[in-house]
Amino acid sequence: MTPYLSIIIPARDDAAALGGTLDELDRHREAGAVEVIVAACGDRAGTARAAAGRARLLWPRACTRAALMNAAAAAARGEVLLFLHADSSLPPEGVALIRRALADLRVVGGAFEQRFTEDHWSLRAIARINRIRYRLTGNYYGDQGIFVRAAVFRRMGGFQALAILEDLDFAQRLQRMGRSVLVPVPLHTSGRRFLARGPWRTLAFMSWLLLLRTLGLDAERYAQRYHGPADRSLGDPCRTVPQAGAQSVRR
Repeated sequence: MTPYLSIIIPARDDAAALGGTLDELDRHREAGAVEVIVAACGDRAGTARAAAGRARLLWPRACTRAALMNAAAAAARGEVLLFLHADSSLPPEGVALIRRALADLRVVGGAFEQRFTEDHWSLRAIARINRIRYRLTGNYYGDQGIFVRAAVFRRMGGFQALAILEDLDFAQRLQRMGRSVLVPVPLHTSGRRFLARGPWRTLAFMSWLLLLRTLGLDAERYAQRYHGPADRSLGDPCRTVPQAGAQSVRR
């Protein structure tokens, strides 16, 4: 049976968070018409334990989030693709909400409202700031659970080969393909990166990256600084476990 929805999770040295996300997705798999694909790099043993029996696990050679998501999308069988971060959880009625949004044939994709899992005043404030931004612009980030019709995704050529802000770039290009909608129900995502690195410092750094991109300047050189371990300060290097025998996925 061809699944309606392919849930694609990029996981980079994040087995603990991935395990919790897959726990949350059990209810959606049991409801049927859903497949879960994890495209991973880094911690091979921990990721394999977290995904065992609950997701199809791919090990692409490239390790950027864009490359991981493109590889998983190439292997996906669903009519619709949902890109979910390894530390995010889909609302209980998430699949039905996506179906409802895409019942309008003019809609090519969209995303959910964002809410942080941790109950911290600074995260609540940042979520409100983000809400104003994406409601005004329609530009969604990956931690909102971007979804898209598979056929549209392929016409777009997937995610651009960017080391950072690939989600923003995709959301902007998606708007040129048709109507992109915001589902008015929150998807919960961890604010651990904000809390560990300093909420306002992290927000300022992200705003700086957005400004660089808006001005047509090079934001790619800051990718390593941003994508370092979520529990360490901005600027710490991102260390990945070598992937012996990693296999690429043919697109």
